[in-house]
Amino acid sequence: MESLRLLRKELLERQMASQLSSEEALLRFMSNHVFAVWDFQSLLTALQQQLTCVQVPWTPTPDREARRLINEIVLDEESGPHPDGGYSSHFELYLDAMKKAGANTQLIDEWLPFIEKSGNFSTAITSTNLPSHVVKFLKTTFSFIEQGSLVTIASAFLYGREDIIPDLFRQLVQRLDQENPEKWGYFKFYLEEHIHCDEEKHGPAAERLMQRICGNDPILWEEAEQAARIALTARIELWDAMVATQEAQSKAA
Repeated sequence: MESLRLLRKELLERQMASQLSSEEALLRFMSNHVFAVWDFQSLLTALQQQLTCVQVPWTPTPDREARRLINEIVLDEESGPHPDGGYSSHFELYLDAMKKAGANTQLIDEWLPFIEKSGNFSTAITSTNLPSHVVKFLKTTFSFIEQGSLVTIASAFLYGREDIIPDLFRQLVQRLDQENPEKWGYFKFYLEEHIHCDEEKHGPAAERLMQRICGNDPILWEEAEQAARIALTARIELWDAMVATQEAQSKAA
C-alpha cells in the first residue's frame, strides 16, 4: 500500500521528540495526547466485540485464532505491568505518568466521569469543552467504531496505532533516558512497555488478524486501505494541531 507508506513516512518526519524541545512542551503534549490513549481502548474493545463473544448466553465465535489473538492484546492493554508492581491498563499507566511528571490532567479527569455518565460518545462529545483538535481526532476514531465494519476497525487499529506507535515513541524514550528519572520514570516505563508490546506482540498479531479478515479479497483490502489513510491523516492533523497550539502558547507567554 504505497499511499500508506507515504503517510507513515510523513507522520514520522514530524520528529516528535525534536519538536517537544522543552519539559513544558512535553507536559502540554501529554494533556492532549492522553485522549489518543483513551480512545485506543475503545477501538480495541470494538474489535474484541467483533471477534469474541462478550454477551450472555455465550456462544463460540467462528475464528478461533482471531479470538486468541485479540484476547492476548486485550490482556496486555487492560492489565499490563505497573512500575510499582501489580497491573494496570496502559491508559491508567499513562495517567499515573502524567501525574508523576506534573502534567495537567484536568481535561481527562473531567471527561471520564462525563462520558461514563452519558454512556454515549456522540451525545457527550457535543457538550464537551475539549480542544477542537482533540474533538476532531476522537470523532474520527468513533466514526470507525460506529460504522461497525470489522475491516475498518481492524485497519484503523493496525495501521493507525499498532504499526506506527513504536517508531514514534522510540524517539521520546531516547530523550527521556537523559532526563530526570524521578520525574519521567513512569512515562519512560509506559513508552518502553508500548514499544515492547506493539513491536514484538501486538503489531504482528494485528497483521495476522488483518490477513484473516481480508484474505485474498481485493475489495476488503481496498476498504482497509481507505480506513488506514483516514486514521493516519487524523494522527498527522492531531500532531500538527498540538504543535501549533504549543507554539501559540509559547509566544503568548
